[in-house]
Amino acid sequence: MSYLLPSEFATKMVDAGEAKLFMANRDAFIRSFMAGAILALAAVFAVTISVQTGSPLIGALLFPVGFCMLYLMGFDLLTGVFVLTPLAYFDRRPGVTISGILRHWGVVFMGNLLGALLVAFLMAIVFTYGFSIEPGAVGERIANIGHDRTLGYKEHGAAGMLTIFIRGVLCNWMVSLGVVGAMISTTVSGKVIAMWMPIMLFFAMEFEHSIVNMFLFPFALMVGGDFSVMDYIIWNELPVVIGNFVGGIALTGLTLYATHVRTGAQRAIQTP
Repeated sequence: MSYLLPSEFATKMVDAGEAKLFMANRDAFIRSFMAGAILALAAVFAVTISVQTGSPLIGALLFPVGFCMLYLMGFDLLTGVFVLTPLAYFDRRPGVTISGILRHWGVVFMGNLLGALLVAFLMAIVFTYGFSIEPGAVGERIANIGHDRTLGYKEHGAAGMLTIFIRGVLCNWMVSLGVVGAMISTTVSGKVIAMWMPIMLFFAMEFEHSIVNMFLFPFALMVGGDFSVMDYIIWNELPVVIGNFVGGIALTGLTLYATHVRTGAQRAIQTP
């Protein structure tokens, strides 16, 4: 499937991070808006399949279709730019600054958020016939997710906060491998297979993804979820964003960069 060697796709990661930082804000916003919207639709799809079949595993198996679609279209998730853009700074690419990285993160965050919120609003209309009836089984399932993954953590205090942070770390370890997966092949089939595996794993394990949550929790609130906006921000979104950053850059970005771009000294082989 035209597999690229790690040394080749690791260099592509740095190049991609640099290119994103010099992208026009308009383009970065549009791409991230579409990424947030597509991933939100994939989340609705996965939950719907899970409810209809009674099998969360089937929903997890099919969820990566949204991730593959958005990355094949060249759209961007915050969880991906968390991994790629710092590598351009570590590689000392000209003109790359911390302020530029933070600015880009802010643009992508807002684009992902607004795209996810739009889909949350549209799907709330669909499931409730314009907020005139109860949301049905799928809507109730998402509302329960919102309650369990905010107040459920809050009940455990510091232990709950640690748990959600670690779930965020583990999530973007897998998601960032999916981002890299889009770079390790020159064929569509190779890219899709490489992206599919880690994304399916994160969804099946119910790890915490900040962009998916930008849809799930606002939608849950729109259909009567039993928690508040502040519960969502404090007991989900903030620790998840931080965990996603740590997991992506520490467990994927820096490990590949350190061993395939800035490699250690090799021992010379002595020949007789």
